[in-house]
Amino acid sequence: MTVKPEWLRVKAPQVQRVGAVKGILRDLGLNTVCEEASCPNIGECFHAGTATFLIMGPACTRACPYCDIDFDKTPRGLDATEPLRLAEAVRRLRLSHVVITSVNRDDLPDGGASQFVACVQEIRRLSPNTTIELLIPDLCGNWEALKLILEAQPEVLNHNTETVPRLYRKVRPQGDYKRSLELLAKVREMAPKTYTKSGIMVGLGETEEEVRQVMRDLRQVDCDILTIGQYLQPSPKHLPVQQFIPPSQFAAWKEYGESLGFLQVVSSPLTRSSYHAHEVQRLMTLYPRRDL
Repeated sequence: MTVKPEWLRVKAPQVQRVGAVKGILRDLGLNTVCEEASCPNIGECFHAGTATFLIMGPACTRACPYCDIDFDKTPRGLDATEPLRLAEAVRRLRLSHVVITSVNRDDLPDGGASQFVACVQEIRRLSPNTTIELLIPDLCGNWEALKLILEAQPEVLNHNTETVPRLYRKVRPQGDYKRSLELLAKVREMAPKTYTKSGIMVGLGETEEEVRQVMRDLRQVDCDILTIGQYLQPSPKHLPVQQFIPPSQFAAWKEYGESLGFLQVVSSPLTRSSYHAHEVQRLMTLYPRRDL
């Protein structure tokens, strides 16, 4: 694999804080993307009171060549105890903001929407002051399932576009760029008070203008929050990095995104979907969705 530039090297996470968090997660039998993806920001996010839980795992029904999660299309049921265990972790960790994502579950009629809802309900019961962000798959375009999720009233609904349209066949072969944009548009239509969010990876061969076009497309569907981060190859069997984007380019994309009207743009080499996710609490004060 290509040697990482200096700007992608980070200090080791705060061992005591991360160790304590891991102990709770192991005790409750839960997974976080922070750990599964070996996220470089794990120490910072845990310290800030944010974590990203991965539900309905451990395997995904899609095999995207950029992702390190295991692939398994075998139909399997949902764990009815998972929502309560997750809510208990949020309570024990005293999280002010929680992000819940999932593997793709194309084997389920609702894509796993009911499990997202159950998780929200249990968190509301045990930690009513915690704000909730759901990072969901495209649900294969099942808008009734999306409606079910939105009726649970998460503060933020995140769905990543991941890359530029030209690279979808190579990067996200079972995804559909237009469907992802339609999902975000449907959220705005069905739940106008919910903040919408999306994210893209760069360094896979896209051009600067292609990234800007994705940003414009997201603003066309009134997306509120955008994350842009450097793609890093998980292993030799995954898609190789085509380019390490310098911090100056990320800064330029951030400035451009803000000029388009995004309420928040988090753009840096180490940015991931839930990086600085807790800052939505500040946005809720500055830009209440009901006033937009």
